[in-house]
Parts: sequence; C-alpha cells; structure tokens
Amino acid sequence: MATPKKSATLSAVERRAEELDTIAAVLPMERRDELAELLTDEDVETLRHLVNQGMGDNTLRALTSDLAYLEAWGLAATGRCMPWPAPEALLLKFVAHHLWDPEKRAADPDHGMPDDVDKKLRRQGFLKSTGPHAPATVRRRLANWSTLTKWRGLDGAFASPALKSAIRLAVRAVPRTRRRKSAKAVTSDVLAKLLKTCTTDSLRDVRDRAILMVAFASGGRRRSEIAGLRLEQLIEEAPIEVADGPPLPSLAIHLGRTKTTTGEQDDVVYLTGRPVEALRVWLAAAKIDKGSVFRGIGRWGKVSRRALDPQSVNAILKQRAEIAGLERDEFSAHGLRSGYLTEAANRGIPLPEAMEQSRHRSIQQASSYYNSATRRSGRAARLL
Repeated sequence: MATPKKSATLSAVERRAEELDTIAAVLPMERRDELAELLTDEDVETLRHLVNQGMGDNTLRALTSDLAYLEAWGLAATGRCMPWPAPEALLLKFVAHHLWDPEKRAADPDHGMPDDVDKKLRRQGFLKSTGPHAPATVRRRLANWSTLTKWRGLDGAFASPALKSAIRLAVRAVPRTRRRKSAKAVTSDVLAKLLKTCTTDSLRDVRDRAILMVAFASGGRRRSEIAGLRLEQLIEEAPIEVADGPPLPSLAIHLGRTKTTTGEQDDVVYLTGRPVEALRVWLAAAKIDKGSVFRGIGRWGKVSRRALDPQSVNAILKQRAEIAGLERDEFSAHGLRSGYLTEAANRGIPLPEAMEQSRHRSIQQASSYYNSATRRSGRAARLL
C-alpha cells in the first residue's frame, strides 16, 4: 500500500511543478522544484489567480517568497501544513519566534525560535540571518499572509488587538536601528570611480558602463527596472541643442509598470548625452535589436538572450565598487537611487524637479533618501 501512496505524492508534486512553470514567465522562480514540494495545491492556485489579476512582478515575487517561508515555518513549528485562515494563536507564535530579545535568549534557551525549528529552516535555506528578524520583515510577512488569506476568500485575525500589541511590545523591548538599503549613496564622485573600472572595449565593461550610467541618469532606477528594460521601451527623441557644443542625443524611456505604478500609467523619464551614447555602444556591441536591453554574458563572451536577473545588477555594482578600491558592503544598487537625489540636492536642483525624473510619488518619500551625512553638512543644518 505504501508504493501507490508514494507515487501519488510524486505525481502531485510533478503536477504542481508544471503549474508553476505556466506562470514562470511572469513570476520567475529559481527554486521551482522545492516550491512544488512545499506549497499546496491551494497555494499554487492562489498564485495563478494573482498572476491573472495583473499584480506587479516584484509584488508577486515577494508574495511567493513569503508564502514559501510561512509554509516552511508552519511545518517546522507545528508539524502540520499551514491552516487557512490561521488562528490568532499561530500568528502570535510567529511573532514570538521572530521578534525576541537576544539577552533573554542567552539566559533562557526556550525564548524566541526553538532550536529544532531554527535548524529545520536553515537546512532548507529559508533562514540565513542570526538573531531576531527586523520588525519590517515580520510586518511585511504578516501583511502578505493577510493578503494571501483574503485572496482565498477567508478572514484572518491580523487586525486583532492582541497581535498588534504583541508586535508593538516586542519592538519596544528590542529597539533596532533601521539600516539603509545602501549604506552610502552612489553620488557623481562615486559613480566616476565605478566608471573608471569600465574603460576597456570588452563586452562586460561596455555593458556595465551602460548599466551604471543609465540607472543613475534616468533618476536612479530600481534594479528590477534596469534588469527588465526592453528595447521597445526606448524611444529616440530629437537632439538637445546646446550653446557651446554639438547637439546632445536624447532618449525617452517608457517605464510601464513599476513598483508604484500600473502598466496603464505611461511614466516617462529621459536620458541625454553620455548615457545615451553608452547605451548605444552596448546595443551595437552586443548586437541587440529587440527584446531585453541588459543581458548576461557567458564565460566565453557570448551574450545571452535572457535578461539579467535584478540581483545581478546589484552584484555588478558591488563588484565594480570593489575593483575601484571601495568597500563593496557599503554600496548596493539602491545607492544609485539615493545617490541621484543626493546629487540633485548638492547641485541645487529643486526636489520636485528631481522627482520628475526619479518618479517618486511624495516629497516625504523622496527626501528620505538623502543621506544623513549630506544633510548634516548642508545649508539647512547651518542656518546660524
């Protein structure tokens, strides 16, 4: 009797893997086979439904990642598949397992996430950090848990006073300083050092130079937007006339769907001068006449047909920082975004004008990217 049951289980896993394949074009997943074993049929159907609803790619990736983590944690913590909707007690257990006091844990091994749960999640690759989770991570996973519950047509206890109180008290007990996505902004002086590492005619240098210049000059585009950029989004514009030299080439980038917009909104940003030239050199060298703009390059210099992964954009920037003699851990692709706005402020460009290029939705959000060091030495801090 055991053999048929095993075959049936394998059949269900294989079927889920095939169903995940049907949405892979919209929802790229490197761990498809692992997810097929971990997620339930209902989980996969929920993801398919979200894809059909036209939810943004990054949102879907975050939902899938958090759903997989929740299923893995639930199985490790309770020995059973995740119940939908989750009872309040399970939500409180999730908070207790992820927001805990390291000092109390040192004196009481039962405080926080149990060792057996910790080991199971690490063995599966779901848990990598040490210590309690960041409150923002816990809140995001709870929010996505709530979203997935609602998409199943169910109600959860996510608004319960007990859960809100547990999170508030846990955060107060163990205060954490929120770290920036990039410790340092990639301002023009830093960018110049990075570009000096891309001076040869090799495909990698030509590509990386174009990536850095386009990402910065187009308003500090997100790594997902750079990785997903397609030739169809680039529109040639009339050259810009200047008084002291030849006309500057100009290009419009139609962003389509971004983190804060839908595909129906036609947000446009512009490139002028050197970034346009760098982009043209890359497209010519890679012989790209359609599809993805920025692509992987194989060991023997062959340009892939597939777009770069967003994480590769981050890796490229860190690698260039290291070659330039900078601390790679102090920079990330997000530093291009904060760096663009910081540089705009340093040059006296009004924030609303800079926001037209960065496409931030609010002044509060945009101004939060200004680095503390720049603000500390700026005119606003030296009025007396």
